[in-house]
Amino acid sequence: MTKNKVLLAFSGGLDTTFCVKYLMHELNMEVHSAIVNTGGFSPLELKSIEQKAHDLGVTSHVALEQTEDFYEDIIRYLIYGNILKNGTYPLSVSAERVHQATALAKYALEIGVDAIAHGSTGAGNDQVRFDLAFQLIAPQLKIITPIRDLKISRQDEIDYLKKFNVDLPWEKAKYSINKGIWGTSVGGVETLTSNQALPESAYPSQLKSETPSQLSITFTKGEVSGVNGEDLSPVEAILKIEEIASAYAIGRDIHVGDTIIGIKGRVGFEAAASITLIKAHQALEKHTLSKWQMHWKEQLSNWYGMFLHESMFFEPVMRNIETFLKDTQKNVTGTVFLQLHPYRFVIEGIESKYDLMNSEWGQYGEMNAGWSGEDVKGFTKILANPMLLHQKVNTSDD
Repeated sequence: MTKNKVLLAFSGGLDTTFCVKYLMHELNMEVHSAIVNTGGFSPLELKSIEQKAHDLGVTSHVALEQTEDFYEDIIRYLIYGNILKNGTYPLSVSAERVHQATALAKYALEIGVDAIAHGSTGAGNDQVRFDLAFQLIAPQLKIITPIRDLKISRQDEIDYLKKFNVDLPWEKAKYSINKGIWGTSVGGVETLTSNQALPESAYPSQLKSETPSQLSITFTKGEVSGVNGEDLSPVEAILKIEEIASAYAIGRDIHVGDTIIGIKGRVGFEAAASITLIKAHQALEKHTLSKWQMHWKEQLSNWYGMFLHESMFFEPVMRNIETFLKDTQKNVTGTVFLQLHPYRFVIEGIESKYDLMNSEWGQYGEMNAGWSGEDVKGFTKILANPMLLHQKVNTSDD
């Protein structure tokens, strides 16, 4: 009897390792695995994951390279919008999941499987992100989710795998790590609480540099185009900044927010490049955009980030917001200067030919060339009129 074929989204972690064995031995399926690289893995790491998949017994394994496409489709809009969920989280995992799911669904159709599987639990956001993309792109395929369906704990998974003599670094398996070009999420027993911090050892990047150093980041029409005077492509620049800033353990935090399914969630992350880039880009915009551009960008950026986080990437309004965000970047060109310290950075200033502070019209708190004191008196009087009218009408007799 021919076995049903399934494509498994495989990262090599505990959950997807469990899924391989479960799909093979409990569901009697022919397992094909794939990992989508969105910039979080080196060639050596991808090779190690491939070897692990084959050691577990998969029929085939492939690494789908999607870093450049991920930048073009999503990351650049996160930079344009200075998007930090709840003012903290750069959407490191939620941004890449929809792109990974899309690539997986297309590959599943290409190799002609009967089903597609992922290792998401039933308590998080990723299950919705994967399921939704699979349903939109490959609706004819059955979706299999062993971890979610069985409702098992990580310890249960470890105990099951030991029956097959699967050798994993069990101590490290206590933490769920998802790595990509836009950041790495870290989940463990501490993030299931409201008061405990992740230990230093839980973060993949450790503090290596303690002596302060300078970093300059150049943007061209809102896209990062250089680091420390070296011209680079956006992806090259992001990876370069990650290498430099992660040595200072910059970009660590814990995000607390509302999940798609309605419960509160808590996850640790490290995102040296994305946090540094977003804050540098925002500093440049403060100098080059008008007050109302900044105001409406913030409103639409919040919507964009929320929709992306909640698996609404394919909603048509997202393309409308992207058009707006891109249009605001015409003059966001220049260089931002930062100083790096352990666990933090300081933005020192910017240089741009579009810097609105370069105008000879006036200098804040110093002098003006385009108006007189009498002009300001008249302007202030007119500005006060609506408030004066309100006071006169609504002042009580007593």
